[in-house]
Amino acid sequence: MRTQWIACMALGLSFLFLSSFSFADEPVKSETFTLWQLPSQGPSQMMSYVILTPGGKLIVIDGGMKCDAPYLLDFINERASEVELWIITHPHLDHMDALGVLLDKGTAPKINKVLASLPEAQWVETHCSESEFTSFQAFTESLKNSGLPCEDAELDQKFEIDGLQFHVLGIRNPEFTQNPLNNSSMVFRVHDPRKSVLFTGDLGLEGGDKLMKSPLAEFLPSDYVQMAHHGQRGVNEAFYQKVNPSYCLWTTPLWLWDNDRGEGFDTGPWKTVETRGWMEKLAIKKHYVMHEGLHQID
Repeated sequence: MRTQWIACMALGLSFLFLSSFSFADEPVKSETFTLWQLPSQGPSQMMSYVILTPGGKLIVIDGGMKCDAPYLLDFINERASEVELWIITHPHLDHMDALGVLLDKGTAPKINKVLASLPEAQWVETHCSESEFTSFQAFTESLKNSGLPCEDAELDQKFEIDGLQFHVLGIRNPEFTQNPLNNSSMVFRVHDPRKSVLFTGDLGLEGGDKLMKSPLAEFLPSDYVQMAHHGQRGVNEAFYQKVNPSYCLWTTPLWLWDNDRGEGFDTGPWKTVETRGWMEKLAIKKHYVMHEGLHQID
């Protein structure tokens, strides 16, 4: 009897140990979304972000150049079987061409919906360069041939994906014919109870000033801000002061980060160093710069 009692006690203790071990090993669902800022696969500036929701849904923002497509596709496939939403901020090749080439080659993952605020083709032909119009035509043709549902974003549009709140603060601005495509960048905010991120695309001075004067300006303050137009010749300093971020996201290669045209620091025509100076006046905790490689924000 004593031997049986000891054996039963040992079995019971083993069961308790294994039970506690299995509970401890269960995956803990994240309380917030994960954001990745992807590195460029070429020398150019570009913009590519991927969001993973706590429930495992994937959202892609822009995607980058044609040369960025293979890296982006592998990145997506390693994390999900489909893309819930693909957002295109504006139709410049360093933002949309990765998606275009994936669609043309038939290698794109399953995409449930595309969200964009694309201008009319006639407007692009009239106000933009020939090369901009050519790339715009190619992308819109690829999108049309793909059969993907493409929703036209609306100003002040709000929607939710797996607990993430999206708020569209800016769409195309056809009245601006200076720096036209950049000034028609979609601006939107993503947030949950843990953090908020403001995406500005390549928004320029005029588009930024219009948003600042609108009632939607009250929603600009965010924890993270994606620096407009790769951190140079985008929105003005007052716009960033209104956002008042703690973290800055720079889709910026090293030569642009340092304003280096090949002759050393701050020898180029770009305004990145000036923008960096603006941000030094704010209480920025960290800069996430594209040339440093892949950045993950949890």
